[in-house]
Amino acid sequence: ALYKRSKANGVKPSTVHILNTPQASKAVNCKVQHSISYTLSRNQTVVVEYCHDKDTDMFQIGRSTESPIDFVVTDTVSGGQEGEETPITQSTISRFACRVVCERVLPYTARIYAAGFDSSKNIFLGEKAAKWKNPDGHMDGLTTNGVLVMHPRGGFTEESKPGVWREISVCGDVYTLRETRSAQTRGKLVECESNVLQDGSLVDLCGATLLWRTADGLFHTPTQKHLEALRQEINAARPQCPVGLNTLAFPSMQRSRALSSLEDKQPWVYLACGHVHGYHNWGHRSEQEPNAQRECPMCRTVGPYVPLWLGCEPAFYVDVGAPTHAFVPCGHVCSEKSAKYWAEIPLPHGTHAFHAACPFCATQLSLTQGYAKLIFQGPID
Repeated sequence: ALYKRSKANGVKPSTVHILNTPQASKAVNCKVQHSISYTLSRNQTVVVEYCHDKDTDMFQIGRSTESPIDFVVTDTVSGGQEGEETPITQSTISRFACRVVCERVLPYTARIYAAGFDSSKNIFLGEKAAKWKNPDGHMDGLTTNGVLVMHPRGGFTEESKPGVWREISVCGDVYTLRETRSAQTRGKLVECESNVLQDGSLVDLCGATLLWRTADGLFHTPTQKHLEALRQEINAARPQCPVGLNTLAFPSMQRSRALSSLEDKQPWVYLACGHVHGYHNWGHRSEQEPNAQRECPMCRTVGPYVPLWLGCEPAFYVDVGAPTHAFVPCGHVCSEKSAKYWAEIPLPHGTHAFHAACPFCATQLSLTQGYAKLIFQGPID
């Protein structure tokens, strides 16, 4: 969460220096002064000094654990569980990935910029980085793997539709995507769009995708208490396994969040048809992957058989509807409109691929069926 700082720490561009040797700049050597250096060649560097801005607060995001970074992000492992040690061979997230600048007065407009200032209060764009001089004379550039932003159409509501992914420059201009993630040539300037974050904006840092929610947007979002009440409501209806006739119950939110050991009453689902059962050990079609191809005893449909877990992060829900749908293939459960929304969102993956993913565990969704409607059987008595 971003809170108004006790004292403004924002910065804005001021003096521009053109230098023949980068070391000559007082701004670069001065640890009190923020600056951005654009290396054009071995003997020419443009340094833009930044001065204090009393009207804004700046928050920085990146992989570095150094003090200038307010929010440390690490690579998201698809399907990874909380607390699980999954080694990342080489992170693609920048140490100083981006910065968010918020106005200190209503409506608290938040703008996003590529790159963050390091411990020396500098941003360096080396010779190989994409950089250029704009028609009005100011310098700008892109970071190696880029900062991509997607603003949903219609805000973050039941009616929302995916927007178009764009790249944000170091100075906050909006560009179409490069041919590949780290290509040297920038995309086209999109003059009619801005770097102002909206409720539901997605920010991709090449290794982790962040969802921006506004205070007003969260006010209309279900709370943890609301999700817990929905869980208790489902369990109070005493859904039964149509084969074992035993009562099923969704585990507590705490257990769901940790995806801890499966419980005896845990609901399982045949994803191809949506019939909810308790766990049973028959109907295998493959000895190697016992749950990949199972035959539903109710309708004989063959498909994956997985445990169901309630999605626990309220900020991912676009409405306050009942948890009636599960993502395929992971089995995370949420409302129908939330499932439909996330199944339509193409998230950046690797250098130029996009695919929809479960917001709760980042598992890539099935291309043929992103989610399934759950069919519960009520108690026979």
